[in-house]
Amino acid sequence: MDTWTRRKFLTTSGVAGGVALAAGATAWGVDELLATGSGEPDSDASVLVLVTLYGGNDGLNTLVPASDPRYQDLRGDLAYAEEEVLPLGEGLGLNSGLGGLKKLWDERRLAVVRGVSYPKPDHSHFRSMAIWQTAAPSGPVPSGWLGRWLDHAGDGDPLKGVSVGATLPPLMAGETTAGAAVRLGGRKLPDAWLRRCTALSDVERDAHPLLRRAGASLSDLVKVSSSFGGDGEEPQTQDPGEPRDEEDGNEGASAGGQGGLGAQLDVVAKAIEAGVSTRAYSVSLGGFDTHANEKATQSRLLGGLDKDLTRFLERVRKTKAGRKVVVAVYSEFGRRPRANASQGTDHGTSGPVFVLGEPVKGGFYGDQPSLTDLTDDDDLRTTTDFRDVYATLLRGVLDTEPDRILDGHAGSLAFL
Repeated sequence: MDTWTRRKFLTTSGVAGGVALAAGATAWGVDELLATGSGEPDSDASVLVLVTLYGGNDGLNTLVPASDPRYQDLRGDLAYAEEEVLPLGEGLGLNSGLGGLKKLWDERRLAVVRGVSYPKPDHSHFRSMAIWQTAAPSGPVPSGWLGRWLDHAGDGDPLKGVSVGATLPPLMAGETTAGAAVRLGGRKLPDAWLRRCTALSDVERDAHPLLRRAGASLSDLVKVSSSFGGDGEEPQTQDPGEPRDEEDGNEGASAGGQGGLGAQLDVVAKAIEAGVSTRAYSVSLGGFDTHANEKATQSRLLGGLDKDLTRFLERVRKTKAGRKVVVAVYSEFGRRPRANASQGTDHGTSGPVFVLGEPVKGGFYGDQPSLTDLTDDDDLRTTTDFRDVYATLLRGVLDTEPDRILDGHAGSLAFL
């Protein structure tokens, strides 16, 4: 795609499907991304795949202290019994939907980092996600943590950091460099609407200026739909950032995430197999804001996450480059220890982070937060600073000293 076409796509995409990009970011198609590859998936460079679970995943029903009587008291009917979880040891078990991750645990390829959050946690989705994506808990900064890594190590190449989906998250926006957003599939207009828009775009030259402008916009919409709407996939009927219908079993709000994690990871796998130079990918899944009817909703979401992650790792481990992939899974906060009156949980603080892949040294890292020593707000205490996770990923995967990216923070963990 030439520069003019890309700019035209960006200016009209609000009509065609709603792409929102950070300043300086670049929009790419999947085929464009793959065309940049060397064709040889034999790189010695490690690759980070960052998975954001938007909405605030309930850590206590993901990594479950089912044998703890206090957990049973706090959760009531929302609690899992010991025999309902997949045992990991130390009185903890994985949600039964995470069978693939349990297999990775048994193979020592899954690290579970416990009690992860930031100092002085905030219950706001917006504030919490801003902190996680910028790695700046003390105040707002204009760049994301992977964006600063791009500034430092990306040589101005936006393809060093790629977000798969409709938006470029703040974490990929640096002060001088922004990553690339790779739009997944497209939203091709139905044929009847395409014909109608084509007809309405044909406006006489002497028509009113507003009518000519409307015609030009419709013409742009037709061009964008024709150029970017297909990609050999079924057109989307729903914004991936919105929660699914209740009949699909997901009553949790997305709070910013997308659906279709498997499709996003398929793009990442293809890029790795094609020898694309990207070192860091961002993908996401929404739906975890489970204030009501949590048990079935979260279990279904975690089951889908498990399937998509394990399928992705099984695919990429067949190549040399793929065996160097490290996947990190996090959410903006956990949920309150006590269930609410709607069989759900409200915004909380700390939760587990999962790190998985061939290079990972499996096991527990960090302490499990106590259920008898809560904060003054009846929240879980933070036992692991989230920047320790980032520092470990920066040093162990992206070959960068973390203090330059994390404002002097250099604490680390031993999972790599």
